[in-house]
Order: sequence, then structure tokens, then C-alpha cells
Amino acid sequence: MNYVFLSVAIVFEVIATTALKQTEGFTRLLPSLVTVGGYALAFYFLSLPLRALPVGIIYAIWSGVGIVLITAIGWIWFRQVLDPAAMIGIALIIAGVLVINLFSDTLAH
Repeated sequence: MNYVFLSVAIVFEVIATTALKQTEGFTRLLPSLVTVGGYALAFYFLSLPLRALPVGIIYAIWSGVGIVLITAIGWIWFRQVLDPAAMIGIALIIAGVLVINLFSDTLAH
């Protein structure tokens, strides 16, 4: 269940961050409510796997996957341009998350 809770936390964080761009400095009510509610739910669901798993590893996965998804949304939805350096950086983040999940024994302890 820890990975389910982590996945839900990531989804809420991505929703909240996407809505944050639409708040226009928290001057628009609906996107502001989505942002605040999304972050509250993200942190709640992030707290659940932290009962059993190391904070550094869970945070690395949460932030890494969140960065990749937000970058993809920015590229697709907001038409933000990614230069080669940005694409290499995103690939390295993906590689880091994969290394943690596939090769690290830290999550088993």
C-alpha cells in the first residue's frame, strides 16, 4: 500500500502544481482552492508511506516523479520549450528514480 499512497500523493501534487500556474498569484478562486486542497491531500498521502519507509528515498521518488510529470505537462499543455540540457536533466532524474527503485536495498529495510 505504501506505493499506492505515494502514487496518490504524486498525483495530487501534480494537480496542485498545475493549478498553481493558473492561480495568477492566488487572485483566482477556483485554481487557488485546487492548489491548496491538492497540496494538503498530497502531503497527507505522502505522510502515510513515511511511517514505514525512509524519508529521503520517499521524498526523492515523490519529487523526481513530480518534476518529470510537471515538466511533461508544461511541455504539452503550456507549450513550454525544452532545450537539450533540460531533456538530459529530466532523463537523469528518471534514471535516478529507477536506480532507487530497482537497485537500492534501502526500501527493503
